[in-house]
Amino acid sequence: MRVRRLGWAGIEVESQGESVVVDHVLGWKSIEPYVGPPLTPLLEIEKPGSSLAAFVTHLHTDHTDAQTIASDLTDGASLHRPAVMEGEPLETGGVAAAEVELAEAGVDQVLMDEWQTIEAGPFTATAVPAVDGFGDPQISWVIEADGKRIIHTGDTIFHGSWWLIQMRFGPFDAAFLPVNGALTSFPHRQPPSGIDASLNPEQAAAAARILGAQRLVPIHYDGIHEPTVYEQTEDIIGRLQNSLDGEGGPRLVVMAEGETLDL
Repeated sequence: MRVRRLGWAGIEVESQGESVVVDHVLGWKSIEPYVGPPLTPLLEIEKPGSSLAAFVTHLHTDHTDAQTIASDLTDGASLHRPAVMEGEPLETGGVAAAEVELAEAGVDQVLMDEWQTIEAGPFTATAVPAVDGFGDPQISWVIEADGKRIIHTGDTIFHGSWWLIQMRFGPFDAAFLPVNGALTSFPHRQPPSGIDASLNPEQAAAAARILGAQRLVPIHYDGIHEPTVYEQTEDIIGRLQNSLDGEGGPRLVVMAEGETLDL
């Protein structure tokens, strides 16, 4: 298994000449009025139109980009995603744009329940529990191939299902975890909580330990920082290093955009 970081939360996973993508975006125009354009590179996959499947953790447009997904997928391939959110417009405001864009792009979609598994070529992918910082539907993805296993957790907050995930799927060769500990103040989620809406460095380190991950690969940081609407936490890599000091625990692997990890 080979994993390429595509920027922000996106990754491409390769095995036996085939590939799948997770949370791959090339932009987020629908939220630019609030958070601005991407601050770090967002990269295309190596062979557009070749992915056997696409996976998204949730339908915020910094994780679900309909046009990018459509261009990634090979003929007959599908997007695998969490359930459709029901509710009034203010309740569903965070996912509405992605729902419309996916429909307009004609992307074939498969709704996944927690613990449900699918196979695509050499890959086995399972949707596992996650908790969204704004109450929208979210799942994480366990992906296996070539006897290796990774987990990608979108931008989840800390939750109590880490132990269940470890019991059923651990240990992991690598955990791709959000680390930016964002404080937010969006119009559709008022008043602001003042509490991190995604894992902060210390929480990511704790999750990686519980999961039994050999490597913690930080994702979902530096690409958005627009105080006071969306403000990432400080000294992310330094705090990760401090939290992971000591023998026997996860090793910190910082991947630049476009860099690959061979497992």
